[in-house]
Amino acid sequence: MAVRMVAVALGALLCFARGASGAGPTISTSREVTDGLDVVISCNISGAPTAIRGHYWMKGNTKIQSDDTSADSTSYMLEKVDHETSGEYECFFKTTPLAKGTVYVKVEPHVVAYKKSEHGNERDVGVLICKSASYPPVTQWSWFKMVDGPQPIVNGTDNRFFIKSDGNKTELRIMDLNIEKDPGEYRCNGTNEMGEGSAVVSLRVRSRLAALWPFLGIVAEVLVLVTIIFIFEKRRKPDEIPDDDDGGSAPLKSNANHKDKNVRQRNAN
Repeated sequence: MAVRMVAVALGALLCFARGASGAGPTISTSREVTDGLDVVISCNISGAPTAIRGHYWMKGNTKIQSDDTSADSTSYMLEKVDHETSGEYECFFKTTPLAKGTVYVKVEPHVVAYKKSEHGNERDVGVLICKSASYPPVTQWSWFKMVDGPQPIVNGTDNRFFIKSDGNKTELRIMDLNIEKDPGEYRCNGTNEMGEGSAVVSLRVRSRLAALWPFLGIVAEVLVLVTIIFIFEKRRKPDEIPDDDDGGSAPLKSNANHKDKNVRQRNAN
């Protein structure tokens, strides 16, 4: 029993020692940013495990600033807070191990249409796409048909309308396009914790024969050209055609005259 009590006491001491030695540094950051110009975000460290050999800032996988100073704080300035500068900014202190803090820059969704105008042939599949590149990511997407105001589109309606959303991208597929019902404007809405944004896509539906018109036009032009050439050849006058027989008889006549002249010269001599 005494040995067991000693083992428990030693185990408690070891756990305490690990907790004391494993305690990491404390990093305090500036609060999250949602708007402003020339905004400075910062990080401060206390209880660094080793001497600080420098700092650097990351946004995603891109290093945006670095230095080799030993200060216990570091900062970075944003000229403007918008969808392009929104995101997660990580500050790193060059210690062993590295110490890191995160500052969040948040804005409402900046929604844009992949193409402002889409074209499709009737009975084909129409695809409309919207995206948002801002932070935080969109948590809810919705689509509307603009007919006397926004009409919500429910996923799976009439087995023709299907919505597929994945993070900062949404896609509306319209099966079996109808040239009478489907053309018009569609609006995509994206929502996150900061608010919502939207964009409008115009859809045009063409007749299936529309793609054949250029080809049929070329065929018609070729037929007209061939007809004109044929008529021209038929109407050519006979005297415009070279007479091979006349051309061949001329040399024979010339040879005959030449022989007669030679005979008269001999007789004269």
